[in-house]
Amino acid sequence: QVTLVESGGGSAQAGGSLRLSCLVSGSVSTQYCVGWFRQAPGKEREGVGALYSGNLLSYVAASVKDRFTISHDSTKNTAYLQMNNLKPEDTAMYYCAARMSYGPCGAREDTYNYWGQGTQVTVSS
Repeated sequence: QVTLVESGGGSAQAGGSLRLSCLVSGSVSTQYCVGWFRQAPGKEREGVGALYSGNLLSYVAASVKDRFTISHDSTKNTAYLQMNNLKPEDTAMYYCAARMSYGPCGAREDTYNYWGQGTQVTVSS
């Protein structure tokens, strides 16, 4: 089994920053994919970005790519989502997800078979 534990969520003012972390543990493959997703109330869950464990970027959503960056630290098996210049519309539950096997690393939810618990990000004006 693989467990993903997120941290770093909370409240921020518009224009502020938050850094989310996703610790991947358990039966972790040498190479894997980590995706970040978010879901606002009443809306579908959407992909934010994804990368490989070697810190090779797969994609970042166009809606956030000028403000958000993703990275991975292989020494810690931890993925990060750095969110800068936050906006109220960034308010959502944020999730990390992982895929241990060979395959795509993108925005499709069915790419991933392990998910974190989600962490709330709330951005006020």
